[in-house]
Amino acid sequence: MAVDERTLQHAPEIAAGGADLVAFTCEVVRGADTGKRLEIDAAAPFRSLVGSGPASDLRLADPHVSRRHFSLERDGVALRLRDLSSTNGTRINGVTIVEARLTGGEIVEVGSTAIQVHARSRARSTSRPAPAFGKMLGISPELQPVYALARKLARSDVPILIEGETGTGKEVLAEALHDASARAAKPFIVVDCTTLSPSLIESELFGHEKGAFTGALTARKGVFEEANGGTLFIDEIGDLDLALQAKLLRAIERGEIRRVGSSSWQTVSVRLIVATRRDLDVAIAEGTFRDDLFYRLAVGRIDLPPLRKRTGDVPFLADAFWRELGGHGPIPPELLRRLEGHAWPGNVRELRNWVARALAVGDHVEGPRRSSPPPSPSPTTSGEDFIMQVISQGAPFAVARQRVLEHFERTFIQHVLDVHGGHVGRASAASGIGRRYFQKIRSRSGP
Repeated sequence: MAVDERTLQHAPEIAAGGADLVAFTCEVVRGADTGKRLEIDAAAPFRSLVGSGPASDLRLADPHVSRRHFSLERDGVALRLRDLSSTNGTRINGVTIVEARLTGGEIVEVGSTAIQVHARSRARSTSRPAPAFGKMLGISPELQPVYALARKLARSDVPILIEGETGTGKEVLAEALHDASARAAKPFIVVDCTTLSPSLIESELFGHEKGAFTGALTARKGVFEEANGGTLFIDEIGDLDLALQAKLLRAIERGEIRRVGSSSWQTVSVRLIVATRRDLDVAIAEGTFRDDLFYRLAVGRIDLPPLRKRTGDVPFLADAFWRELGGHGPIPPELLRRLEGHAWPGNVRELRNWVARALAVGDHVEGPRRSSPPPSPSPTTSGEDFIMQVISQGAPFAVARQRVLEHFERTFIQHVLDVHGGHVGRASAASGIGRRYFQKIRSRSGP
């Protein structure tokens, strides 16, 4: 979609720039790795990992440090540190934490290692921002480093992991990366792990031979074969079964696949881009995602910020969608005013749908509903009633599913604790899950 100069005028303060940015250096000041540094750019579009494993950006030799000990990501002018369910915990200035916001000057302790956090500011560029990368639109300062990294990654052939909430545009970015790559003239194939039953995912990925299973009346290519020479985009990779993760890892490492029901291997040349709404760092700590697969996929890693954190992109995108969908001239100011204060839980997809509805029904369209916390059912609310309550809010599928899952976790944890008199050890054993994971679910499910 073309973006003209008139659309840029909706965010003149962004185009002007000039605000300060903060970059960080994490330096090991005590321990076996004294002197090692991790530089975090002023607008890095990815999270950094600290730990002893090979996927860590700051890799430590300390035997008391977990493979993925904690993560660091940008949070405005600060760094957000999260402990990744490490074995021995993370301390900041002597206090054990689960999550903290760093502004510089802190001492982070893990095992017998101490890391000093340094902050430094620099002036933001005053040049006009890029409005798009391919079909990926946005003029916000938060997207500019994403564009810069995407342009570099498009020129390479490494696997790419795109992380972000539902509706942020992960598939759009993946296609833009393909279109800007040397494989642009070859196929761009998409497969979504959430739309396939577990029994069919292997066949979808690798294909099958005739008679390989009930219903396999003919041989069929999988998406790896269909994408041969081009790009394969696997959406919601975090939902992939562990057994299939091992087979996917082999396909990436050797460039070979084998159809279900076949005894022969085929060589394929595929550029792999994957995406997830899940936090894979947490999934690895919980044992639901393979660390070695993550290491191979995250050679290029991009975090797409949610729309609520993209300064100035709501009016910019609303105007762009208005023009694309047939609106005459710029979007009316009164419609733009209705967008203010909304958190857009469905992100860019939700905004586009709202603009489409505004064009379809005219001036009588209501503004987007103000964001509110997920509904809390009363003690008499049945599970089915709660599900219908969530569905009626009109949230995207993945958001609604997450709310239902959180309700189930809250209800299950409270029930099993009540049964066992509040004893966490007995409750976790009866649940069939580890005590540490039980505590993690309990903490995110509320008191």
